[in-house]
Amino acid sequence: MTDSLVNTAFDAKTGVATLTFNRPEALNAVNVPMAEAFLAAVRELKTHSGLRCVVLTGAGRAFMAGGDLSSMAGTPEQAGNAISAILDAVNPAILQLRGMDAPVIAAVKGVAAGAGLSLALMADLVVAREDAKFLVAYNGIGAVPDCGGSWFLAHKIGAGRAAELMLLGRTLSAAEAKAWGMITEFAPEKEYDNLLAGVIEKVANGPTRAFGAFRQLTDRANGDQLAAHLEAERAAFLEMTRTEDFAEGVSAFIAKRRPQFRGY
Repeated sequence: MTDSLVNTAFDAKTGVATLTFNRPEALNAVNVPMAEAFLAAVRELKTHSGLRCVVLTGAGRAFMAGGDLSSMAGTPEQAGNAISAILDAVNPAILQLRGMDAPVIAAVKGVAAGAGLSLALMADLVVAREDAKFLVAYNGIGAVPDCGGSWFLAHKIGAGRAAELMLLGRTLSAAEAKAWGMITEFAPEKEYDNLLAGVIEKVANGPTRAFGAFRQLTDRANGDQLAAHLEAERAAFLEMTRTEDFAEGVSAFIAKRRPQFRGY
């Protein structure tokens, strides 16, 4: 399917499905329509016989610059409704991707921030272009990670480094993200397509069912509580939408100024 907020392509010969976030004018920031398109695209994966690998990527200059904050401006109720509508679609998509056999690869160029970072880390492997940037971003709006961000950060890089990203607002280069164990590989722009193609080919030609079973075992080793954690994130985010700091953070972001947080 093309010309959608999430474009999909399936190569029956290789078994590779590619899902492309497609709001390049907004750096693929996720809003409710895109979230719903993402869920529809993920559900469509069940119809593909011989699925061996899923690739998540973004159109244009970025993987995903987080949530579309323009939809979260206004009253706490308006913000809460917007974020719940997004998570009503994204959370089930995450659970389906984590529950299938086919490995998921995030192909990241440009920025992966906020929900974009969460969705990149949700993948089994992350292959990045050298100019990619990784940041939590939620600290800038007085909120907490959603879309599984706090789950995958803690399990992939540890609570200490996750706290460093959140509390200090650090932005990691691809090289730093690789050193932290956040991503799998990275390469300069001229070598990136070949690197990505090689990783996809190797994974797609592997023992798909064994890969799926391995993911289930590792998720179980991490407590097997992802579904409950996604709802805990939702509750925490909704609580933050009722704070003055959240209102200030969103207002400052839209006005392109530095937020002045007061701690409540």
